[in-house]
Order: sequence, then C-alpha cells, then structure tokens
Amino acid sequence: MKSLIIVESPAKAKTIKNFLGDGYLVLASKGHIRDLPKSSFGIKIEKSVFTPEYKIAKEHAAIVKEIKTAASKSDEVYIATDEDREGEAIGYHIAVAIGKEPEKLPRIAFHEITKSAIVNSLKNPRHIDIDSVNAQQARRLLDRIVGYKLSPLLGLKIQKGLSAGRVQSSALKIVVDKEREIRAFKKEEYWSIDALFMPNIEALLIEFENSKIEKMSIADEKTALKIKEAVQDKSYIVESIEKKTRISSPQPPFMTSTMQQSASSLLGFSPKRTMSIAQKLYEGVKTPSGISGIITYMRTDSLNIAKEAVSAAREEIAKNYGDEYLSTKPRIYTTKSKGAQEAHEAIRPTIISFTPQVAKNYLEAEDLKLYTLIYNRFLASQMADARFESQSVIFASSNAKFKAGGRKLLFEGFHKVYGGGDKDMLLPDLKEKEQAAIKQVEANQHFTEPPARYSEASLINKLESLGIGRPSTYAPTISILNSRNYINIEKKQIVPTEIAFTVTELLEKHFPKIVDSGFTSSMEDTLDLIAAGKKDWQIVLGEFYTPFDEQITIGKKEIKSIKVATPIGEKCPECGSELLLRKGRYGEFVACSNYPKCKYTKNISQTPKKEPVKLSVKCPECGGDIIERISRRGKFFGCSNYPKCKFISNNEPTNERCSECGGIMVKKSLKKGDFLECIKCKHRTE
Repeated sequence: MKSLIIVESPAKAKTIKNFLGDGYLVLASKGHIRDLPKSSFGIKIEKSVFTPEYKIAKEHAAIVKEIKTAASKSDEVYIATDEDREGEAIGYHIAVAIGKEPEKLPRIAFHEITKSAIVNSLKNPRHIDIDSVNAQQARRLLDRIVGYKLSPLLGLKIQKGLSAGRVQSSALKIVVDKEREIRAFKKEEYWSIDALFMPNIEALLIEFENSKIEKMSIADEKTALKIKEAVQDKSYIVESIEKKTRISSPQPPFMTSTMQQSASSLLGFSPKRTMSIAQKLYEGVKTPSGISGIITYMRTDSLNIAKEAVSAAREEIAKNYGDEYLSTKPRIYTTKSKGAQEAHEAIRPTIISFTPQVAKNYLEAEDLKLYTLIYNRFLASQMADARFESQSVIFASSNAKFKAGGRKLLFEGFHKVYGGGDKDMLLPDLKEKEQAAIKQVEANQHFTEPPARYSEASLINKLESLGIGRPSTYAPTISILNSRNYINIEKKQIVPTEIAFTVTELLEKHFPKIVDSGFTSSMEDTLDLIAAGKKDWQIVLGEFYTPFDEQITIGKKEIKSIKVATPIGEKCPECGSELLLRKGRYGEFVACSNYPKCKYTKNISQTPKKEPVKLSVKCPECGGDIIERISRRGKFFGCSNYPKCKFISNNEPTNERCSECGGIMVKKSLKKGDFLECIKCKHRTE
C-alpha cells in the first residue's frame, strides 16, 4: 500500500513526486476545495455564534472524490499544503471533505520544495494548527460580512456593480487621499544660484551675506538676479576640503513586499505577475539535477535565513569573489514590518550552485529575470560593505559661499555581485586657501513639484508600513481595485477614478472604520492573536458584526441616494449602450449605463470622439453599414445598427464572399503575407 500526500498545486505535486519513490502517491486539491457559497451570505448567525456554511464547488467535486478514494486505500495520509494560514485552512478543509479528523491527520510542512526538505518533513510530521485555521476563518468571514452587507448598499445609494472590502476600501482611501493632495497642491516658485568653477566644478550657493541659503530662500527672479550680480565678480578661494569615508551595507534578502517592489521598479512586473512567476520558481522548474523548487516560499514577511543557507552563500562568495568580499561575520536580519508573524524564511535560492549563469540555460526569460533578482539580493546580503570617500569643497568670497560635492568608490563590496553601480563623481585635486577661478554663474528658476502618485510598488510599501494586509493580500488588493474600475494604472502610476472618490466619501462619512487604516491594521493584529491562540475568533466576529450590522440598517434608511445619471443621447463606443452623465466629487463625467460589464468612462472636459469611419461593406447579418470603431482594446468593426444587430469583427470585413459557405471574408495578415479568411468556416484565400 502507498502513502498519500495531498498538496494544493499540480506543479507542486509533480515536483514532490519526482523526489519520492513508488511508495507515495501525490495528489493536488487545486486550491480551496471548500468555501463559502458564491450565491448567498453563507454564514449562519445564532446567539452570537457564527457558523460558516462551506460548500464543495462543482469544479472540485471530481478531485475530492479522487482524493477520498485514494485516502481510503492508503496506509497513511499526509497534508502537505503551504505553511501559512491559508495553507493550514486548505489542509483542514481537505481533511473534512474526505471524512478525516483534521486534528489527527499528519501534517508535513516545508519552506522549500527540495528533496532534502521533503524527506525531512516526512520524518517530522505535526498536526494541523487549529488556531491558524480559525484565524483564516475569521478573516474569511469578516471579508464576507463586509463585502456581502456593504457592497449592495453602495449599489443602492451610488451605482450598481460597486464593491467594498475590509482591506480593499482602506487601500482605496490611501490612493484617493494622495490624489486629493495632488489636486490641492499649489506650486511655488524658487530660484537657485549655480556656479561653475575652474576647471569644471559645479557648485551651489549655500550662503550669501552671512545668511544660509535654503531651498526656498530665493523666491523670485528679481532677488535671484540681484544675488547673481553680487557674487559673480568676486574673488574666490578654496575655504575648506572635507573627505569622509562612507559605508554602504547590503540590503536584507527579499520578503514578499520588497520582492514585489523591486520587481516593479527594476523589471516592470506587476505584483500579480511577480507572484505568478515566484510561484512557478517555488513549485519546481528544470535544473541540472531534475525538477526542483529553486526558491523558498514566496509569501513571507520574515527575514530569517537557515544557517545552512547562510553557510552555502558564504562559501559561494569566497569561491567566486574572494574572502575580502565576505562580511566579517554572518549577517543576521530581523523583520521590521508591523505585525510580522508567519514563521517562514526570507525568499532565497534553494540551490546556491544554481547561479543565474547556469539558470539561463533552463529558465524562460521572465523567470530568469526574477530569479536573478532573488539570487543576487540573497548573495549580496552576506557580502562586505561597500566603502566610498565623500568629498566636499567650499568656495568662499567676501560675501558668498558655494559648495561642491563628489564621491569616490574605495571598495565595491556587495556591489560586485550586481555589476556596475554608481559612477564616481570625482573632484579634481585642490588645496585649501588656493585661488579658485569662477567661470560662470547662473540664476535658475524652479517650481515645487506636487506629491507623486503611488506606483504599485510604493502602494505596497505604504500598506506594509501601516500594517494593512499581509504578504498574501498585497497583489490581490491592487488587482481588485483595478478590476472594479476604482483605479487606473497609467504610466506605472495609480490614478483613482471619479467613482472612487464618491465611494470613499460615502464610506468616510457613514462607515469610517472600514476606510481607517488604523482600524484595519489593528484587525490584522487581532487575527495574529487568534493564530497565536490568545483570542477567540467567535468573540472577535461578534464584536465587529453587531455594530457594523446596525450601521448598515441605519444606512439603508438615512443615507441619501446620490444616484445622479442623465442620458446624453449618445451610445457607448465600446458596447453601444446608453451613455449617462454622472456627478463625481470633482465634477461631471460620462459613464456607460452598462456598468460594471462595460467600464467606459470619460471626463466631461474631453473632446468628443471622432465620427466613426464607414466602410463600403454591408453587414452580413442585417445589411446595415459596417463602421470602424476604436475602443481601449484597439480597433474593431461592427454594424451601425448595434445594439439591434450585434455583428462585430476584430478584422476588417470585405465585400468578398466565401466560396465554401458564402460567409463574409475578413482581412488578415501573417509574416508570410496578407490573406482573406471566412468568419464562419475559416476557409482562407490568398
């Protein structure tokens, strides 16, 4: 008889099976097999007791049957889901679904999917942690209560298709608040006096007539020109030269948030894309010794590193770069993020000999980019400090002082692993009290800049610093804000839509806790206490639910509807539905009446779209005109009688008819050349 190991992912199952002999069967649950129903509230509440009404989804029925059958024929059944609260809960539900007692089923856990880790976990099984399961259940029920109760209220008072969430709405307020700052910003003028000393030393005025010159000291052109005239014809000397050695230390290895931020900034990956690639690297890819996971678990807020991994990294550094590039002693990093609880390692490579140079022969391009980022960050974390010499020179005259700065690399240290690094900004050799010839002086105008919008990376950093969410929630939070049309991501900046302001204002006024980052953060701390066995999850749910449900009841009666929508007599260019004029916090805007299925919007100040181009082709469905349209997804062709006639094509129709079925032929092209294809039977002609 075989032993059964149950994991979540088919890729993970395949990798683990690769390490074990014929005595083991490895099956994947393919994620959560039991969850709250999609079509109803799914929580029974009686006398302050919350009972989740879990259901097995139809798409999981077959795999549950397969696992249950395999379990009945196995000598031993192991739960091997990820070692976090989500994984613990998945394992619990698997046990219940196959008729096993969760507390008695052996549970194996590992932070990396390598042969040694799997074998060791089988030697040291534990049991499912019910406290962690309860923490996950509390989170799931809290989110269901907020979403199921508050989202319909938003639809009732503002617009159909809107949603609210415990973490989602708090994150949205952060984005909206930033946009409010930007819109309220008023630029201020200031000037700088910049000089060029011989031979080519750029310097900034820092003192004039015994007064320090700060950034905003010179407010107008008249003052700037007066100072320029007063300092440009003076004799200058080198008043002082200061040189200091500066130390730059490596950053710790990645945890989830910092990996997402770096991948966004350096690689242009969205958090969702980053996590998808990291999942693949964790679950298993090809290596010289076969399929293996090549990074540790990627949902972590820990900076702990196994001693064996630290030793392997230091050996690799000494071998490839020399002992002088090693830190004097192993570096130990501690987590500073608020509420860090999950007992994982930081994200690191599992096979130190699988360098990026070796990996390029096995990994796809995007996988290699992220792996290289993870590998180099980990290796650098055990390397020596970089040393720089900072240089500062003061040029002085009878009424002014200018300052020039430079930097020289003395020892590259951990920068060696990254390659390149900042270029030296060297100042020429100068001597104190020697004469300094000034070549030119300029008065330059500047304006203060508004606060920068959040990028996906900086928003994740903000959420982490406030303790909002956990490693597993950062990417999904941004994704749901985007999918709900609360934000647009333009040139890597997060821009809230008008409806985001309307929703946030209503929540701020009537449900302030839902958008309060402090409350959201404290709830995360409470969930941590549940996981530690220090709080009762039922009591936590009751303390939240009672006042929240009362506020929902009051809101239904007292919140004034702000549904303001007037037809403007135009059709939506994307779906053909009626366009409506709506009012947002900062004025009127146009939106499609078919929201949320169609998310077309435009500001009222936008110029009208050009009249659609009419083709000399008739619609094959009704004989109407075929017109060319432009949507956010690009060009398409449709019938002018839409929505009565729903003919649509992504390719340009022609007057040609198919010789096989009589269908209309559309233009297509390949590298080999252009051709015509029938939209019905796909018959092609040159």
